[in-house]
Amino acid sequence: MTKLEEMLDGVKSLVILGHVNPDGDCAGSCLAMYNYAASRDPQMYIRLYLQPIPEKFAYLEGYGQIRSEVMEEEPFDLCVCLDSGDRERLGEFGVYLESARQSLCIDHHVTNPGYAQENIIDPKASSTCEVLYGQLDQAAVDQRIAACLYTGIIHDTGVFRYSSTSQKTMEIAGKLMATGIDFTRIIDDSYFKKNYLQSQILGRALMESIRFMEGRCIFTVVKKQDMAFYGVEPKDLDGIVDQLRTIDGVECAIFMYETDNHMFKVSMRSNHVVNVSQIASYFGGGGHVRAAGCTMSGSFHDVVNNLSGHIEKQMVSEKADV
Repeated sequence: MTKLEEMLDGVKSLVILGHVNPDGDCAGSCLAMYNYAASRDPQMYIRLYLQPIPEKFAYLEGYGQIRSEVMEEEPFDLCVCLDSGDRERLGEFGVYLESARQSLCIDHHVTNPGYAQENIIDPKASSTCEVLYGQLDQAAVDQRIAACLYTGIIHDTGVFRYSSTSQKTMEIAGKLMATGIDFTRIIDDSYFKKNYLQSQILGRALMESIRFMEGRCIFTVVKKQDMAFYGVEPKDLDGIVDQLRTIDGVECAIFMYETDNHMFKVSMRSNHVVNVSQIASYFGGGGHVRAAGCTMSGSFHDVVNNLSGHIEKQMVSEKADV
C-alpha cells in the first residue's frame, strides 16, 4: 500500500490544493487526484481549491468542480498539496493546509522543503503527475484519470522533449495511452494550439528579444501596457520562454512580464549547463534544474543584469571544467 492509499483510508473529508497560476502539471495532478478520490469513495466530501485554470483544460473531468474563492469550511481530515514547491505557493488556499488534521505533499520540485506532515517528493521525476501515478492503484486509473495525468506529463516535459523525460516517464505515458485516451487531441489542443491574440503577443515577444553573452543567452519582456494593448493575461504568455530556449545557440532563456510598477515575474529555461533552479532560489523563487522562476523588482534592465551575473558564473565554471 502506498503512502497516499494509506492516508486516504478512513478519510471522510479531503481538500486538494495546487500552486498559484496553475499550469498543466498542476491542473492535471489536482484533477487526477480529485477523480481518483471520488471514484475510490463516492461518499467522501471532496473540495478542490485552485486559482482559475485556462479554458484549454476544460476537457479534464472535474474542471467545473474547481473552487477559486476561499470559503468557510470545517477542518478537513486530509489536505493533499500537489505540484506546489513551498507553502507560499499555495496562496490564499494555504489556510486549508493549516487547519487540516493530516497533510500530504506530492511534488517533484528540487527546492521543496517538505512542508506537509508527510511528503512524497521526487526531483528526478518529470512531473508531479508522474509521482502521483506511482501512488495510485493502477488498476483504478480509468480514462478520466489517465487524461489528467497525461496532460500534466506532456506539459512538464514539453511533449517529452525536456531532459527530465526518462524511460519511466515514457512507460507511464504508454500505460495511460493504453486506457484509450485521445492523446493526439490532448497534445494538440492543450499544448500547441494558441488563439490569435496569444500568437500575436508571442510574435511581439520574439521580435523584441535580445541576445547577450555572445549569443548564448536571450531575454525578452512583456510590459503591462503591452498586455493591455493585446488584451492578454498572464496565462496567455505560456510557451514564450520555451520558444526562446529552442533558438539555435541559446543556452539560457529569460522571459519576464510586468506584474506591477518595477515588478516582474521571471521564467528561466536552460539547455545543458545553467542550473536555473539555483539562480531562482537565490532570488526567492524555485523550480527545476532546467526550468525555474521567481519574482524580481527593479527595471527590466536591473533584472537582467542581476540574473546575468549568476548565469555568467555558471558558464565560466563550465568552461573551466572542460
